[in-house]
Amino acid sequence: MSKPQTIPQHFLQKVQQYGSDKVALRQKELGIWREYSWQESYEIVRDFALGMMVLGLQRGDNVATMGDNDRHYLWAYIALQAVGAAQVGIFTDAGPNEVAYAASYSDAAFVLAKDQEQCDKFLEVRAQIPHVKRVVYWDEQGLWSYNDPWLISYDEVLAHGRGLATKEPSRFDTEVAIGRGEDTAVMCFTSGTTGLPKAAVLTHDALLASSDYLDDLDPRHDTDNHVSLLPLGWIAEHVLGVAAHVTNGVIMNFPEAPETVRENVREIAPEGILYNSRLWDNLVSTVQVRMNEATWVNRKLYDTFLPIGYQVADRKMRNEPIAGALKAQYALGDLLVFAPLRDKLGMSKIRSAYTAGSALSPDAMRFFHALGINLKQIYGSTEVAGGVAMHRDGDIKFASVGQPVPGAEVRISPEGEIQIRSAATFKEYYKNPEATEDAFSVDADGTRWFRTGDAGYIDEDGHIIYLDRLKDMITLANGEKYSPQFIEGRLKFNPYIQDVMAVGEETREFVIALIIMNFDNVGQWAERRAIGYTTFLDLSQRPEVYSLIKEAVQDVNNNLPPSGRVRRFVLMHKEFDADEAEMTRTRKLRRNFLYERYHDMIEAIYAGQETILVRAQVQYQDGSEGFIETNVHVMKLDEEA
Repeated sequence: MSKPQTIPQHFLQKVQQYGSDKVALRQKELGIWREYSWQESYEIVRDFALGMMVLGLQRGDNVATMGDNDRHYLWAYIALQAVGAAQVGIFTDAGPNEVAYAASYSDAAFVLAKDQEQCDKFLEVRAQIPHVKRVVYWDEQGLWSYNDPWLISYDEVLAHGRGLATKEPSRFDTEVAIGRGEDTAVMCFTSGTTGLPKAAVLTHDALLASSDYLDDLDPRHDTDNHVSLLPLGWIAEHVLGVAAHVTNGVIMNFPEAPETVRENVREIAPEGILYNSRLWDNLVSTVQVRMNEATWVNRKLYDTFLPIGYQVADRKMRNEPIAGALKAQYALGDLLVFAPLRDKLGMSKIRSAYTAGSALSPDAMRFFHALGINLKQIYGSTEVAGGVAMHRDGDIKFASVGQPVPGAEVRISPEGEIQIRSAATFKEYYKNPEATEDAFSVDADGTRWFRTGDAGYIDEDGHIIYLDRLKDMITLANGEKYSPQFIEGRLKFNPYIQDVMAVGEETREFVIALIIMNFDNVGQWAERRAIGYTTFLDLSQRPEVYSLIKEAVQDVNNNLPPSGRVRRFVLMHKEFDADEAEMTRTRKLRRNFLYERYHDMIEAIYAGQETILVRAQVQYQDGSEGFIETNVHVMKLDEEA
């Protein structure tokens, strides 16, 4: 066979390589992991593909698919592409109107819907999708009484395919061979935050290129296990799951149910996994709760070895050697604490773990590295078939989303937009030439760069620093842009800072910050250093505390372009208070209100005053309250001082 160009061609190559001798996938059912060889997968994929052809599926058709990840979904996915069709993923929790929009907009000729719940949604909107010829289901529970020829079972499709395979034994392989890398493989809908979702058209070339990029940095092997968790409406599972399965021979594993995912992950212990930042944060909480409930001995071991884990993690992330004594201490901690914890999390065999989407706090990143979990950030989007930048082993910067992967080029436009060029870039937005044209910046020589809509820059080490969506950036009087949310978010990663409001608009030349210290953490820090204080206000204005917070601001500034750095800040004399309408009950800043309330303070900071007189209500350590007038200090950063 010539070099494979498509996912089904790679699949056939693996079938020829492994046959019945190797497990291709597993699925847990009724408490038992059922295994299927590559040969068994081949026969079902072949029969389903030919069966769909019997029903009228044609090369170039689109097929909407909806259901939890399982073996039937995977087999159908490869089968559809084998005969030249494209998969269009719909999220399982989509309502009838969303289902109708996705199936109609994509011109779906057929629909795959796992069970009664999904079939009912399509039946409800049947009049809106007249071009859908049949709906194929594979979980028959609840559908036995349905007597509608529009619905057809997966097994019936397989039976049709077996009949055609008997008549034309070479038909399937011939259909697969026709495929080309530039053929459409999948369509993924965008989030639709600024209007109706758009359908990004991705070719086999794009999916396989994205998979190759990841493989260059974190090679995957045919002994590796992948747990299929991410819905096929998102791009990540196409690259990390399906593409890795057919190109590297990675074993696919499907959980028994959404409710058993954590347990099933632990049983499989995959070598790689991708969670979003919320799930990683939840895992931190899980570990902390378990340790709080552990025996005294286990808690003592945890408290003893975790600081050692942090030391090792910090050295690894800076690619520094680990000294003999520290190495021995960590090995003991790994035996007694870290390895058992990784096992509980299903990460006993983990080589690379990934986080994508919103930023994960540095504290959480350090925590997992201390446990021996190699957690890295990935940056990308649907339009570039997943990730185009990621952290490298031994080179992890908390403020960055990593460096461009081999094969991808990233540049920053004059407007500060992150733009990408790679073989993994999408072909077009389906039926939307205007949006497609707007999505690209074209150089004089015809080179096309995908416009991410994200603001950022590339630092001196080649790391990409993501700031915010470009439309949410604020322009200063000097024409430079900055992201208040980025500054605030990064500063709040520091344990000594509770809240921040970054200030700077078109009439200002630079950025300032109103910072609320974390009273509990700073108080403990002060007590350890025998720094006396009476109230929140008193502690906040101590020179030592200003120096402590100044270090945090400078650390964040080091990861910002000069124009967006905080030049001056004050430590506020009180916390922002929801009862005073300064914050929402979910602790989001009421920016306009705060700007008006602290207008005089903000003007004084910009005017260059070194102290600002404020009158504040205070609560003393004995519980009594009073009012006090005091001076709040203004700290200028080194570049101004």
